[in-house]
Amino acid sequence: MDDLLVTSGPGAPHGLRIPASELTEQFSHSSGPGGQGVNTADSKVQLGLDLAATSALDEDQRARVLGHLGPRLAGTVLSVSAEEHRSQRRNRVAARERLAALLREAVAPPRPRRPTKPTRGSQRRRLESKRQRARTKQNRRRPGIE
Repeated sequence: MDDLLVTSGPGAPHGLRIPASELTEQFSHSSGPGGQGVNTADSKVQLGLDLAATSALDEDQRARVLGHLGPRLAGTVLSVSAEEHRSQRRNRVAARERLAALLREAVAPPRPRRPTKPTRGSQRRRLESKRQRARTKQNRRRPGIE
């Protein structure tokens, strides 16, 4: 198995190279199609990567990835499975692509919020509703002695 290459993008300008020794693969029976070989071939692939121990990420990237993928993790291990193909080889490729896409998305820094101004129409509607509410409350008051 070769190293996993994650293409460059925001947060990883030179891309990432995850050593093959840090990836764990497990194979099991797939629930999908397989014909006569469905019960004999271990075509389902589960690919795992311990994000806390990998040498591919620096500390900033590690913090972003752990924060972004937190709900998906089991401890600090990110697991991805693939079982849509009949062959184990194609499922291995699919799992590696899925893991690379997850890491590419997670390593990108969050976009800064762009401050916006309320539109002129929304300001006008807000002030008009305040005036209407004030008139309603004024009409509820006890009439003065005039």
